[in-house]
Amino acid sequence: MPDYVSRAEILIRKAPEEVWQALTATGSNPEIMFGAEIVTDWEVGHPILWKGSWKGTDYEDRGTVLVVDEPHALSMTHFSPLTGQPDVPENYHTVSYSLEKVAEGTRVALTQDKNPTIEAAAHSEENWMLALKGLRSVVEGTLVDD
Repeated sequence: MPDYVSRAEILIRKAPEEVWQALTATGSNPEIMFGAEIVTDWEVGHPILWKGSWKGTDYEDRGTVLVVDEPHALSMTHFSPLTGQPDVPENYHTVSYSLEKVAEGTRVALTQDKNPTIEAAAHSEENWMLALKGLRSVVEGTLVDD
């Protein structure tokens, strides 16, 4: 099976510790992860859930926390039943964030593996950019389109 990797990156004009705090906040934040409620304790090997509603359909995405290296790296598996695929390990993506301190603040880079086509990877990149812009708006206290 092909494995096209989605990549998204954004500069957030705050320290990595502030970005980390927003990225790992549990509960619901409308600007981050499309308003999904995040339920986890951020312990490696423990479950993570994203609960929300997409176009009128309630969903509960799930995964496992893989890496927690505060405030540098965060990684988890992710599966969405909305894909219509069976809930089996090979249908889980790995989503990884890296936070790098730069002169202007923090460079946040995200990757997601296991996209079956180039088009699917491009679609995922668009969605992840929206999520990163939401994260930036929360951390910087600006509007999403800034």
